[in-house]
Amino acid sequence: MAGPNTGSGVRIKAPARLHLGLIDMNGDLGRRFGSIGLAVDKPFLDIEIRHADTLSADGPEADRALRYAREAADLIGVPAAGRIVIRETMPAHAGFGSGTQLALSLAAGLGRLNGVAVDVARLGAFLERGARSGIGVASFLSGGFVVDGGRGPNGAVPPVIARMSFPEAWRMVLILDPTMEGVHGPKESAAFQALPLFPAAEAAHLCRLVMMRLLPGLAEADIAAVGAGLTEIQARLGDHFAPAQGGLRFTSPAVGRVLDEAARAGAPGVGQSSWGPTGFVLVESEQAASKLIDNLVRNGHTKVGLQFLIARGRNHGATIETIF
Repeated sequence: MAGPNTGSGVRIKAPARLHLGLIDMNGDLGRRFGSIGLAVDKPFLDIEIRHADTLSADGPEADRALRYAREAADLIGVPAAGRIVIRETMPAHAGFGSGTQLALSLAAGLGRLNGVAVDVARLGAFLERGARSGIGVASFLSGGFVVDGGRGPNGAVPPVIARMSFPEAWRMVLILDPTMEGVHGPKESAAFQALPLFPAAEAAHLCRLVMMRLLPGLAEADIAAVGAGLTEIQARLGDHFAPAQGGLRFTSPAVGRVLDEAARAGAPGVGQSSWGPTGFVLVESEQAASKLIDNLVRNGHTKVGLQFLIARGRNHGATIETIF
């Protein structure tokens, strides 16, 4: 076991993740859900934890951070003490996995601060991160484009069954709607219970799209194949989840209009992260991303409050460094 951190504290930077779809909600093979996702460099979480005799937190999401820190400290067996400074955060309940990244960052940071090794993958299950998806934990650990194997009977965080680097040139144009939140908490559990059984044949087709279109497309940097696969998966899932999203394929009507416009203009791929409201448009370059945003602004989409970010795939996980 390493000794306690000898600096004044630690700084943790963790990526957002885009949850790009569930591939088997039928579950008749013994595992349920199965997820595809991507770690991105924007937005991101940036926090410091400094040595202190008591626990405190400053910055956005401070109350949430204190709650997660106390829970993490108890689970890894270290004092619930430290001065948490949240320098940068990501929108909550918007499709970025902000809760998972915050909880894991605090656990890993408190462990490093106290010289305790933390098994993040195992801890995720105890922190109830990975109840349906392992994408958030995998993004924290390794980044990249990830496929997990779904929830099994043992209750562990779903295992990563494929992890690939995302092409450096490609970009995700993210469409944020600050006026809305995606379904979460008890409402999310109720939504899953209320939805009809996902057909086994449909799940088989989604798995085939992942295995025979998405992953080979990434291996060959074929953006047309990857984009077509993502768009089809998103359309099929969006229609299944529509009863829980106000009857819509995408949670935010304003985001949905942007995605329709981008698709008509020839964007390789479009969709929504998790329950939204954040949407994404896959494009081939920084230049293409900037041009798309210019057109969307010119067409008035910011007038309804939408915001745009250009994100890269992040092919490494969270970083933890000593600060002095």
